[in-house]
Amino acid sequence: MIRLHHCHQTRSMRSLWLLHELGVPFDLQVYPFDASIKSEVYLALNPAGRVPSLEIDGQVLFESGAIAEVLCEYAPDAGLGRLAGDPERYAWLNWIHFAETISQHCAALTQQHVALFEDHMRSPIVMNLEARRLAKTISTVETGLTKSGYLLDSGFSAADIGVGQAVYMATHFVSLDAFPKVTTWYNRLTTREAFQKALPPQGEPGLYAKDFYPPWPVEK
Repeated sequence: MIRLHHCHQTRSMRSLWLLHELGVPFDLQVYPFDASIKSEVYLALNPAGRVPSLEIDGQVLFESGAIAEVLCEYAPDAGLGRLAGDPERYAWLNWIHFAETISQHCAALTQQHVALFEDHMRSPIVMNLEARRLAKTISTVETGLTKSGYLLDSGFSAADIGVGQAVYMATHFVSLDAFPKVTTWYNRLTTREAFQKALPPQGEPGLYAKDFYPPWPVEK
């Protein structure tokens, strides 16, 4: 049995996207982005009160990179993982976990733009700094894309899912105009059926109601 605990437009989206790509049966528990994930019942699964949480074979995982590794081992025939001994294993792992580097800057900007309700609570200095740091991570993806058009020479994998979802979050804060290779790659990813299934259903609120492109120039 696999059950994913999920909030729309959060890190758990990358786990949901991966599950749809793998084509394995799973249950989905969706929470609003509020105190629901601080309940005693949920905290018994994930003491940090965050998403994702994945129940699988009697175990609970709550780190998205670890979830990606385990799910790809659970369904190896889907070809989205790179198991031990594969020549692309190190690169695959590196990108799987680089997704979190991107997401930490998205989280800082989400706090500034979304979680802090009044203008006087926000820091233009922090928003400027985090937007520039976020753009730098996108630049890393720009230089890392291979001739295949994906992050690995062999083509699409769970690495593209993890990093692609992080870039999806990043697009609310940083324009991709300065990154042509990332733009082409991202446009290809977002047309995938599994990506579309991982988006908030029409009419259901997500975390982001609009884009928050910074008013300062974003450098590559």
